[in-house]
Amino acid sequence: MNDTLAKYLPEAAVKPIFELIVSNEVHLKIVNERVTRHGDYRKGNSGKHEITVNGSLNKYRFLITLVHEISHLVAFERFGRDIKPHGAEWKSTFQKLMLPYIRPEIFPNQLLPLLARHFRNPSASSDTDTTLSLALKQFDDKKDREYVFQLPYGALFRIHNGKVFQKGALRTKRYECVEVKSGRMYLFNPNAEVEMVQQLSKHN
Repeated sequence: MNDTLAKYLPEAAVKPIFELIVSNEVHLKIVNERVTRHGDYRKGNSGKHEITVNGSLNKYRFLITLVHEISHLVAFERFGRDIKPHGAEWKSTFQKLMLPYIRPEIFPNQLLPLLARHFRNPSASSDTDTTLSLALKQFDDKKDREYVFQLPYGALFRIHNGKVFQKGALRTKRYECVEVKSGRMYLFNPNAEVEMVQQLSKHN
């Protein structure tokens, strides 16, 4: 298990994460990339605590995601299954479990203040913290990604399912974008990963 974890985690985090997995009897499965989520926790029919994490994540996001999911397990076991998945009990558990890892031996210095700020009140997904999300994406393998906030007003872009949108105005924290085919309005986080496309021909 340690050898496997070493492929996905910062070196200094491998041993404590392994101990956290063992102590909580986690059955960890590393899976192919899923667009809609980084990780998942569920208690299987057999009673096993099953956690899946995307193997495509960079090592810093992998660590945050794994601790995020273990925090669900610990919070449910401690406070009961009736708590809100990302409520106060989960937040306090996530803060407590993540705190030992927010140090320079594990995370690059430029991430530490962003992590410290985020974990004052952790959200259901680090993706909603735009500053932290973009900082984490610097360490992704893929360097050819584009984000909604980088595109000019009116630009057309495609998302993972093939749908094409036109970028509109920023409304509070998200961009209003119109799906070209249906004309429906959608809101996109600034750090949403997209593929810019050539302007559609007026003769189409």
